[in-house]
Amino acid sequence: MWKITAVRMLVLGSLAAAAFGQAPVVAVPDPEALVKSKDKQLEANKKLVLDMVRDFLTAHKLDTAEKYFTPEYIQHNPNAASGRDAVVQFFKARFPNPETNPPKMQIVKLVAEGDMVIVAFPRQYKDPKDPSKIYTTTWFDMYRIKNGKIDEHWDPATK
Repeated sequence: MWKITAVRMLVLGSLAAAAFGQAPVVAVPDPEALVKSKDKQLEANKKLVLDMVRDFLTAHKLDTAEKYFTPEYIQHNPNAASGRDAVVQFFKARFPNPETNPPKMQIVKLVAEGDMVIVAFPRQYKDPKDPSKIYTTTWFDMYRIKNGKIDEHWDPATK
């Protein structure tokens, strides 16, 4: 018969905690450093998306939309319509005023290949089992760049 010792209990407890634990999702201290690339086109694409995240998504400067999005902007989020004007209206309904003191841009990773750029963001949510606790997870947005502007968007949003 197998005997459970204090050491075995400690090891088993540590393994169980590791199996159900989570490393927090943390933003990089300098998102601008993520733009650097040996490929100048990939660098330009990443800079475009990072600038859009900072100005449009984080600071809610919706008047910058023309700088970042094509008029035909294609939206794959099921809660938003396609078109540059539609994306402005979507965010205007949620954030009617630009941020006078915008929060620090929170980015985990910025990856580019070809005409695509993927941004990973940390997200915080209340734990459904214990609403007094917060947990982190990752949100991903993917953008297709066309002629120096964002032309298409994907994310994991559901209705």
